[in-house]
Amino acid sequence: MSTIPLTKRGAELLKEELHRLKTVERPNVITAIAEARAQGDLSENAEYDAAKEKQGFIEGRIADLESKLSAAQIIDPAALDAEGRVVFAATVELEDLENGGKVEYQIVGDDEADLEHGKISVSSPIARALIGKYAGDVAEVQAPSGVREYEIIDVRYV
Repeated sequence: MSTIPLTKRGAELLKEELHRLKTVERPNVITAIAEARAQGDLSENAEYDAAKEKQGFIEGRIADLESKLSAAQIIDPAALDAEGRVVFAATVELEDLENGGKVEYQIVGDDEADLEHGKISVSSPIARALIGKYAGDVAEVQAPSGVREYEIIDVRYV
């Protein structure tokens, strides 16, 4: 099984979700199933069907999280010393050369990506274009609207 890169914070969030699923969600759905069973005939019991479906989702998510965490390669950005190079977990400040707009992204694992919070997946086109480059370099990103050029202003490991 290949390793799954995660930032330290991303691993903590997955562990929190796993804990919540095991200690809160799983017991709640078991209770809901028991209550639905107590109502009698299961063949036409919508509450029972919904609870069983939710249980399947929760158990699948628990298995998924356990698998990812067991294969995780946890990377602490503060412990990186990549000498200014863009690597996994680095925070990169970019300037769009077309319109002068500035953006800041942290390159994270697929499960951590959240564009609203400035976290992009390591497998995204922009992250792939940035990996290995240094501040001052220009990265060409193949976007749906065509090629976009970004100048790397700063690279930080926080």
